[in-house]
Amino acid sequence: MVDIHSPFHAELVEHLHTAAEEVGYDLVLSTQTRTREEHTAVETLLAFRSEALVLLGPTAPADTLAALDRKAPVIAVGRRIADADLDVVRTADDDGVGQIIDHLVTLGHRAIAYVDGGKGVIATDRRRSYRTAMRRHGLAAHIRILRGDHTEAAGERAARHLLDAGDLPTAVVSFNDQRAIGVLAALARAGVAVPGEVSVAGYDDDTLSRLSCFNLTTVSQGAEEQARHAVAAAVERLDQGRTEPREVVLTPRLILRGTTAEPA
Repeated sequence: MVDIHSPFHAELVEHLHTAAEEVGYDLVLSTQTRTREEHTAVETLLAFRSEALVLLGPTAPADTLAALDRKAPVIAVGRRIADADLDVVRTADDDGVGQIIDHLVTLGHRAIAYVDGGKGVIATDRRRSYRTAMRRHGLAAHIRILRGDHTEAAGERAARHLLDAGDLPTAVVSFNDQRAIGVLAALARAGVAVPGEVSVAGYDDDTLSRLSCFNLTTVSQGAEEQARHAVAAAVERLDQGRTEPREVVLTPRLILRGTTAEPA
């Protein structure tokens, strides 16, 4: 199951295909769109008699996913699921967001705003991690969270809100790279230099963030490593008979590029 609008999910799928083919399995895709919900995507996979389900960033409640796991082995990728009776492969979002804040504070930033990711466990975890990291550096008074969702447009709206308020922070951290790119676009149209006036950082290290026109500082979730662990978990359930749930938590890695620098 893949969100068709997510560049990071697209990269995960590419690596999942490779990893699955190497062990003799085929990958069937079912997409989430703005009009096609997660439940429908999952039911389609079951209708195809898929032997195991790899769900990228699922939003369903933990008990719903556990019930689904009783129909076919479920591997949830990218999302923390507390006490879930199913396999999980993810990176430590608290560590990843903390690395970004640590980097910006080391550069001398104090007024660091955060563009949120809306509802869902992943968004909640990253929002909480931002607050925790800011408090750890004694910057509780500078915590500033702007509403958003998963799109570039949300980043643009957040940046326009900052511009209209006339109180720009020296740095903006976004829930994901898509939103960070929206922030970059709005700041560029307003003539605000990045990173000269405002530093910007994202999360995911998706393919767009690496383009020279964006050159975005971000956090890598290790798409290839996550994909290989997810396929390995499925194979262990199907071919080796493993029944105990397992959680694999990978360490994210800060990728420094051209959108962060010391504050002016």
